[in-house]
Amino acid sequence: MSETVESLKSVLWEGAPWVALTGAGISSASGIPTYRDHQGKWLGSNPIQHDEFIRDPAKRRRYWSRSALGWPRVARALPNATHEALSTLEAAGIISGVITQNVDRLHQASGARTVIDLHGRLDRARCLDCGGYESRAAIQDRLESLNEIPEVSESALRPDGDADLPETYIQHFTVPDCQHCSGTLMPDVVFFGGTVPKNRVEACFKLIDNARGLIVIGSSLSVYSGYRFCRHAVSQDKPLVILNQGETRADSISHYRFSEAPFSLLEALAEHVTFTQQEPAHG
Repeated sequence: MSETVESLKSVLWEGAPWVALTGAGISSASGIPTYRDHQGKWLGSNPIQHDEFIRDPAKRRRYWSRSALGWPRVARALPNATHEALSTLEAAGIISGVITQNVDRLHQASGARTVIDLHGRLDRARCLDCGGYESRAAIQDRLESLNEIPEVSESALRPDGDADLPETYIQHFTVPDCQHCSGTLMPDVVFFGGTVPKNRVEACFKLIDNARGLIVIGSSLSVYSGYRFCRHAVSQDKPLVILNQGETRADSISHYRFSEAPFSLLEALAEHVTFTQQEPAHG
């Protein structure tokens, strides 16, 4: 199939609505780096694992010291044309909802109504002791009051509000405790090695079960938590459409593949929808 707006339209218009599964690739244009390159190769240092964060105070210092530098860029990020395109397609009834592997909340900021944050949300933290929540913005204020935050280059910033820092700085970093019980604060995200809550996974399956099929946008699907939804859709005899530069884990089971400027195709499709809706009625 040729990779044109018309060919994408011919696929998505048939039996809509669809569910979109999005990955880090769609947020790169908003200034948030991706984990992997187009060949699936990991970029940057190894991420902190879930169990490491839970049991090791040194790992928590590493996370919060790096996050103190990386978070402001995530906080300033705005939805880009791909986020806006998906919101347009949802409003037009072509997409029934978004399952996102991202934690930046840019889908919600773009006006999307039905979004499942598969891996959680970076804009708040949860206390591991009392279960209370605190906004990430408030935590940033405390991080900056407790520590001297150095200047870093843009190239040092990593996905999910992370940054590369010297070990000497990390060792002397002060981590804030929960304001309610002095317990341990953890970002409300699923770390690598962690488990997505069962009710969240079931909500994703239900969304797919009630849709025509699944569209993957901007993800290599290297992590099983997203790949499982591709397998589920195919097992239900639902078509799988992939819009992504570079290979993905689900290429062999996909029905349609768009890899040449896939985001531009999606954005052009949304423009077509908007134009069609604005056309005056004749007769």
